[in-house]
Amino acid sequence: MAKTVLGVFVSGRGSNLQAILDAIHAGTLNASVGVVISDNPQAQAFSRLDGTGIPSLCIERRSFSSREAFETALADALESCKVDLVVLAGFMRLLGPVFLRRFTGRVMNVHPSLLPAFPGLDPQGQAIRYGVKLSGCTVHFVDEGMDSGPVILQQAVPVLPEDTTDTLAQRILEQEHLLYPLAISLYSQGRLQICGRQVKIIESEEVD
Repeated sequence: MAKTVLGVFVSGRGSNLQAILDAIHAGTLNASVGVVISDNPQAQAFSRLDGTGIPSLCIERRSFSSREAFETALADALESCKVDLVVLAGFMRLLGPVFLRRFTGRVMNVHPSLLPAFPGLDPQGQAIRYGVKLSGCTVHFVDEGMDSGPVILQQAVPVLPEDTTDTLAQRILEQEHLLYPLAISLYSQGRLQICGRQVKIIESEEVD
């Protein structure tokens, strides 16, 4: 089976990018990273590419007169690298219709809550302030809303009485590092089928 070519978008430290690279190196993810793109020239994630030979690009929003032009540049860069699946790994921008129309059903994100609870910024803090007993992480396909696309996989993480935002975030992040490569692997095996709001996970023997 041909490897799935990933385009990974980052804005910060890139720990989920590292988890993906580690899964590829371990042979548990049949994929390759075709390009890493950031909107932040200072993103620490770039340092994770040292010695890998993986190409990287910085495409800043401020370099373009409109959001549409920015998204067109992002999509053009991905297509030039023959990317199959776009993976958002701490990319701190919403993607709109200009981009998503060109990658329909081919953009994934991981979010540190059990969606639809606590979308947007600071979901770990939201969980603690609300007083929930369970939080976690969600891998989902991306649509034009805020963390509102069809759910692929979720993993629960208990919220402990002594938790701070930072301690809860760290435990959730550890689960993200396991869940995201698994979701990408299911995609690479052709085992994900979007049916409206539902994502069906096809048994491996049913895949052609």
